Amino acid sequence: MTNRSMSEIVRRQKPLTMRPEATVREACREMDTRRFGAVLVTDEKGRLLGIFTGRDAVRCLAKRRDPAAMALHEVMTRDPQTLPPGSTAIEALRLMQDGGFRHMPVVQDGVVVGIVSRGDFRGLELDRLDEETGMWERI
Repeated sequence: MTNRSMSEIVRRQKPLTMRPEATVREACREMDTRRFGAVLVTDEKGRLLGIFTGRDAVRCLAKRRDPAAMALHEVMTRDPQTLPPGSTAIEALRLMQDGGFRHMPVVQDGVVVGIVSRGDFRGLELDRLDEETGMWERI
């Protein structure tokens, strides 16, 4: 059974990153254009400050805030869980399942190197997670 590392998955990736001052509207436009489910919010040195996902956009709209006037730092999820590039696919899947989120930033020495989402994983990796989950539910 294969268990790829995060390095293999993010090797050719160009993650969508934006500064915390960018607006929710700008982020949503880029997410739509690039068909990405998340924006990694970084400082000028590429250090991760937070993550902005569709769920955060919904929160902005639910508060009846103007997406063109609301900055990402106001609504992003701060200090999200991350994984180093050497982590395995099953480690990422476990963390995402346990935390109830679909996107996991990959960070090395504090700097963003990529992002993985549940959709990046193959059938065997997902099957293994389902198998482990079933085993824990029986215990």
